[in-house]
Amino acid sequence: MQIEAISAVKKSSASPVPEALAALIASDLAPKVTDIDLKGEYPGAFLQALGRIGGFAGAAADEIGLRQVIRVMEDVSRECMSTGFLVWCQSACAWYLHNTTNSALRQSMLPAIARGEVLAGTGLSNPMKSCAAIENIRLQAKKAPGGYVVNGALPWVSNIGPGHYFAFGAGAEGRRELLVGLVSCDTPGLTLNQNAHFVALEGTNTFACHFKDVFVPDAEVIAHPDEFDAFVARIKSGFILNQMGMGLGLIDACVDMMKQSNKTLAHVNCYLDDQADDIEQALTAARTATYDLADKISHESRSAYLREVLQVRITGSELSLKAANAAMLHMGAKGYLLRNPAQRRLREAYFIAIVTPALKHLRKELAEMGSHPCACQA
Repeated sequence: MQIEAISAVKKSSASPVPEALAALIASDLAPKVTDIDLKGEYPGAFLQALGRIGGFAGAAADEIGLRQVIRVMEDVSRECMSTGFLVWCQSACAWYLHNTTNSALRQSMLPAIARGEVLAGTGLSNPMKSCAAIENIRLQAKKAPGGYVVNGALPWVSNIGPGHYFAFGAGAEGRRELLVGLVSCDTPGLTLNQNAHFVALEGTNTFACHFKDVFVPDAEVIAHPDEFDAFVARIKSGFILNQMGMGLGLIDACVDMMKQSNKTLAHVNCYLDDQADDIEQALTAARTATYDLADKISHESRSAYLREVLQVRITGSELSLKAANAAMLHMGAKGYLLRNPAQRRLREAYFIAIVTPALKHLRKELAEMGSHPCACQA
């Protein structure tokens, strides 16, 4: 049964050829970017179409690999980073299921999520921060017959809504380690509230999630507490590295804006500190390092390259901020226009440096490596 389920993912979600991906972005995403950014329109239909051409398959099959996940995310983020973030959310949930020891859950849910038939988010931001001793765990789980009862609240989970699923992490009574589960947004006792508005990423279906005696059966557990450390070791590098797709796409778009601006303003843009050629050179190096690490994580080791992943991801945040700032300065007053992409890219770049793990989180973990891999283990 397990082999059949994974085979179904491969057959129906083969890696998309660049032409098919480019055509889908041009037809279904590019015309919607302004509405996604300014009106908060959720591109759910695009995500489903992306799943049909295999856009999430790399997170579900090692034979395709994380290189494909990042490539898809980069191409999407080059057009719209809000949607690129949603691609990461969907891929992250698929990645968790790909790495669970719960084979029945993997068989029942992974193919549908990889094909985009079921849309899914990731609520592991708080557990990741908790493991780094940045904030306390917000959900608590008590063992009950046949599963767990979960209470608490997560402030922001993206790519969710009616009919969607998301992963979550909760403190387990009497245990240092956490419970990781998968929950339907339609589960009794789970309430979604959209009570915040953002300067960017508004079209990402981001909700506050309130758990009141939510029962999560063992069948929907991704990792029991005694499996937590091993599960984190399997997912963490991919979880972090995949986010580079957002940064690579945004930086590339900023370089293009700078080059376009230089067609008429090169005579004055040359006095700015950061030039298109310099940023493009740094982008090429970051892209090469990212894809090399993606191949190693997919085919060699899930955890051996965490230090390199942290450093590359730090570079992605720093270079995104630099590129977006440079694009805005190159564009000048035009960048302030509501529909000009320069100001949107600047807002998006801050998100790359803030999304979990944030730039400060990454630097903290890198500085502390060698003492223990997760502050939960202290």
